[in-house]
Amino acid sequence: MYAITLVGNLGMICLIRITPKLHTPMYFFLSCLSLVDACYSSAIAPKMLINLLVVKGTISFSACMVQHLCFGVFVTTEGCLLSVMAYDRYVAIANPLLYSVAMSKRKCAGLVIGSWTCGIINSLVHTISLGRLSFCSLNVVSHFFCDIPSLLKLSCSDTSTNELLLLTFSGVIAMATFSIVIISYVFIVFAILRIRSTAGRQKAFSTCASHLTAVTIFYGTLSFSYIQPSSQYSVEQEKVVSVFYTLVIPMLNPLIYSLRNKEVKGAVKKTIEMKYFPC
Repeated sequence: MYAITLVGNLGMICLIRITPKLHTPMYFFLSCLSLVDACYSSAIAPKMLINLLVVKGTISFSACMVQHLCFGVFVTTEGCLLSVMAYDRYVAIANPLLYSVAMSKRKCAGLVIGSWTCGIINSLVHTISLGRLSFCSLNVVSHFFCDIPSLLKLSCSDTSTNELLLLTFSGVIAMATFSIVIISYVFIVFAILRIRSTAGRQKAFSTCASHLTAVTIFYGTLSFSYIQPSSQYSVEQEKVVSVFYTLVIPMLNPLIYSLRNKEVKGAVKKTIEMKYFPC
């Protein structure tokens, strides 16, 4: 699964870079999303695979904090990028003639930098707050990676501040980005209904349905994991849900975002033909 994730996402990045037809804001954001997916899956999967091969998997406190920091950066950045991509689709459908002007290279770069900045700040806040806690002698993480709820269960200190930070920072970011997605799609629906061509409507609805499905899975799993009181926290439920947003979603994103896209399929076919059938 991890190998498929890397091949799919890194392959998508390379395909977009070598295909001039795909040098548009939509595919620029898609390449950034693929990079984030490859990174945050890599922050979890290698250590998990190593632990499966040994009798007793171990991780140092510093390595645990680094893993938590990286995962927090990448997963928050992904959520922000999903909202950016929804806004991009709204501009493309509602104002196609002004699309290249509205989504200039400078604006696209600013949106991506803003997404990464949001991810870094959010993750740093939680990592620093975790570093100030005291942990009991039995430090056995009941999870396959260093996640906030599992680490809070091990602490001997008062974790109310950490839970408040989790609800405020992560909750506000999740709600804000998800709200942007919902608002963008509301305007997209109105824009699609104004399209007279049936084929045009179907194409727009198909693109939106795939993206909206991925967004629902992503935000649904994260909300189930993090935006809940610690008293309702279940380790086994968390493990099952975590598999989706750490391994399954990064693997599926290249499929649901692009492999069903005719332009990407055409680019893949053209690349294969140029490599193996140059004449």
